[in-house]
Amino acid sequence: MSSFVPTDLQQPSVSNEEKASAIQQSKDQEGSSCSVSESQSDTGTKKRSFKCDICGICYTQKKKLKNHYRTHTVERLFSCETCGKGFTGISNLKVHKRIHTGEKPFSCQSCGKSFSQIGSLNLHKRIHTGEKPFSCQICGKSFRAIISTLNLHKKIHTGEKPFPCESCGKSFRAISHLNVHKRIHTGERPFSCESCGRSFSRMSHLNRHKKTHTTVKLFSCQSCEKSFYRKNNLSNHMKTHTGQGSFKCDICGKCYTQQWNLKNHYRAHTGERPFSCETCGKGFCVMRDLNRHKRIHTGEKPFFLPDLWKEFLSN
Repeated sequence: MSSFVPTDLQQPSVSNEEKASAIQQSKDQEGSSCSVSESQSDTGTKKRSFKCDICGICYTQKKKLKNHYRTHTVERLFSCETCGKGFTGISNLKVHKRIHTGEKPFSCQSCGKSFSQIGSLNLHKRIHTGEKPFSCQICGKSFRAIISTLNLHKKIHTGEKPFPCESCGKSFRAISHLNVHKRIHTGERPFSCESCGRSFSRMSHLNRHKKTHTTVKLFSCQSCEKSFYRKNNLSNHMKTHTGQGSFKCDICGKCYTQQWNLKNHYRAHTGERPFSCETCGKGFCVMRDLNRHKRIHTGEKPFFLPDLWKEFLSN
């Protein structure tokens, strides 16, 4: 990334505290990547006349653009010990660490839900107020979130996906979506369950998993009495009894209740094995098979029998 800053926007050296403040301001006052005329055409937006010539984000004030330029030029001196992600200020690193620790110091007075950042809490409050200040002129859909969410939504209509994966070529509308996708190839799982140690590539997957430790299975199948934590899981399970698989393989006719299962199944016909072991080169159709295989090399044994069962099985 180029470190060029226009002459009239150059700044003197600043302390780490000033760097952190500048970066936080840039995030809090997040601009849009659209043109001024385009911004004016959408409900809930303001005129933005100062544009970053590096990434295209626009601001209403020149001083905000000056602060934003520091996100391109300032060295990321502070790194997260857990995942290695770098930050320009110590305050930003502290906020990021809450992802790993689960700390959520900001609570909603209406429902009690907690958040790791004050901005997330303010955004959440709109659920209770019903406020949706950002509207799409094409389909009329409104959004509670900041203007960048509206700009991301617009790409559904334009089909724009400017962020391709270097490993498999799949493209995404947002860089954050690409970063999450990359974990499929790297096997990175930065979110761990404190109860059982199981790791996940997404926080949402971890939160869903946590319910298996704390939540009663309220949704039961009347055909086989199997129970589930979520209603949609029960609905998918019911199809195994009725034979109503929604997704059918056009090669062998086998049906699946979810599209990703069908996608994985197709690899059995094509021979595609996109997940390879870095140690021995063996390929696999799905990531979970690769993760299971890796234990051969590492000797990892994540599933331990309680001492009582060990004693029982040894007799």
